[in-house]
Amino acid sequence: MTVAYHRKPVLWDVDYDAPANRLIAVVGPNGAGKSTLIKGCLGLVPRASGEVEFWGEPYRKARARVGYVPQRESVDWDFPVSALDVVCMGRYRRIGWCRPVTRAHREAARRCLEQVGMLEYAGRQISQLSGGQQQRVFLARALAQEADLYFMDEPFAGVDAATERAIVAVLRQMKNDGKTVVVVHHDLQTVPQYFDEAILLNMRIVAAGPVGEVFTQDNLTKTYGGRLTLLAEASEAIARASSGGV
Repeated sequence: MTVAYHRKPVLWDVDYDAPANRLIAVVGPNGAGKSTLIKGCLGLVPRASGEVEFWGEPYRKARARVGYVPQRESVDWDFPVSALDVVCMGRYRRIGWCRPVTRAHREAARRCLEQVGMLEYAGRQISQLSGGQQQRVFLARALAQEADLYFMDEPFAGVDAATERAIVAVLRQMKNDGKTVVVVHHDLQTVPQYFDEAILLNMRIVAAGPVGEVFTQDNLTKTYGGRLTLLAEASEAIARASSGGV
């Protein structure tokens, strides 16, 4: 897959086959094309070339099996809906457009809010929630889709430590339930702790595979171009993972 904006390539000749039942981190410097990778897969930006398949089918045929959590910055949080209403939106493919939300679907949405620790805020308008709470609500909406594959664009960005722990717990439960989750992630220190696989991206894929194999000093240097502070932090994370620490 190649994606270009105004004829300028943003992603170039990306070729990747995501393994099932894994938590996969997409990491790379700012402007590396991490969000574009997700949007290109989902058809949210036009591809210059290449094909994307989900279980051997184009996205339009597999759409019901794919969930998406966008960046918080891309959402209009002033829209007058409650947290429960937002999560119910994740049920629309099952409910059908322009049909009422039944009690059964509302109960399913409540269970998803409970899973992310937000049930007590079900009636709260989303604009009245903190950034971390909003992120949990959008995670609950994704869970309500009951998809098999999820794309999440920086779900940890700008959240507090409690929300980060809650998101990690949900991701691990999703994996235990047989889901695959592809996450754009910016904190190199937590990659070995949170994820099974990693895609190191800088316009092209520098390396991809199990974290223990590809998350190395050499590959990180190739990806980030020698940004010393980031690489020093990543080296510490690699050392901790190798020694069995957390």
